[in-house]
Amino acid sequence: MAAAKRKRGAEAAAERKTKKEKRTENEGEVENTDTGREGGSTEITVPPPVAMGKWKNKERVLVFSSRGINFRTRHLMQDLKTMMPHSKADTKMDRKDKLFVVNEVCEIKNCNKCIFFEAKKNMDLYMWVSNVPHGPSAKFLVQNVHTLAELKMTGNCLKGSRPLLSFDPKFDKEPHYALLKELFTQTFSTPQYHPKSQPFVDHVFTFTIADKRIWFRNYQIIEEDASLVEIGPRFVLNLIKIFQGSFGGPTLYENPHFQSPNMYRRMMRMAKAARQKERQMVKEIRLEKRKEVKEVLTEDVTDDVFVTPAEEKPKQVEHEAPRPGKNKKKKLKLTELKKRTLLKRKGLR
Repeated sequence: MAAAKRKRGAEAAAERKTKKEKRTENEGEVENTDTGREGGSTEITVPPPVAMGKWKNKERVLVFSSRGINFRTRHLMQDLKTMMPHSKADTKMDRKDKLFVVNEVCEIKNCNKCIFFEAKKNMDLYMWVSNVPHGPSAKFLVQNVHTLAELKMTGNCLKGSRPLLSFDPKFDKEPHYALLKELFTQTFSTPQYHPKSQPFVDHVFTFTIADKRIWFRNYQIIEEDASLVEIGPRFVLNLIKIFQGSFGGPTLYENPHFQSPNMYRRMMRMAKAARQKERQMVKEIRLEKRKEVKEVLTEDVTDDVFVTPAEEKPKQVEHEAPRPGKNKKKKLKLTELKKRTLLKRKGLR
């Protein structure tokens, strides 16, 4: 056993020596090319690729969820992982565990940012974006989720390429939006020279504020005319609270316009119940009217409305026949003409 270990150690040392010799040879070749330039030689040196730079920004994002998420949330998580090459995955967290456990999971996975999806009642989806372990963290209600598989968009981009982040000008006007902007830039931007990233910029993440919500979109940059074509996914973030710590701590900001989905559903049920009560009341009024005993009217008051006394005309007795008028003369002439035509046809005249 000891002899085998010595052999392995000797082999490892020999490999290290060969690697060092190769490095020194490469450095000597580079120096020779530099001296050749000074001497006026025609040797061309190929510059190193873009991805050979030093990876300094060691941002790592943990993307995972709690138990009870639906298929759409699962597809959304997968889309975010494909869009962010600096992300890591983990198993679903149990519902009984508290949110502070997420900090320990991030520490185990060596991640300093976290996107955690929390499902409630199999219908509501909440998203936590946190800076681990010191904070701050923000909690959002996720609405109008559309995944890459669901959308039939014409846009496409290279997997692992670095995105541009485009923010609405409103992010710089209010302090809580400025804090969210910094949190999003550190979470969604791919670090330069990351081992899993590609040295290209061919798509844009846009964060726009409309209707007091944050709308996320992903667009492709077309090289020909720099126009944008949507790729997906898309979702809307409704801010609930911003905490000073990671997944807890004192509240820095609370959205006064936020309405919980439970309250919204309760208001919808109450409005529906009010409409049903109104219909029931109208039905009861109709039934009461039908049950009322109708009075039988012996005399109709409206019978004599159109009865008007006739005008009395003076009684005159005419002793002579009236003179024939113009119409009667015409009739006589027509009858005479008919008689003549009949006689002509018969040949009597």
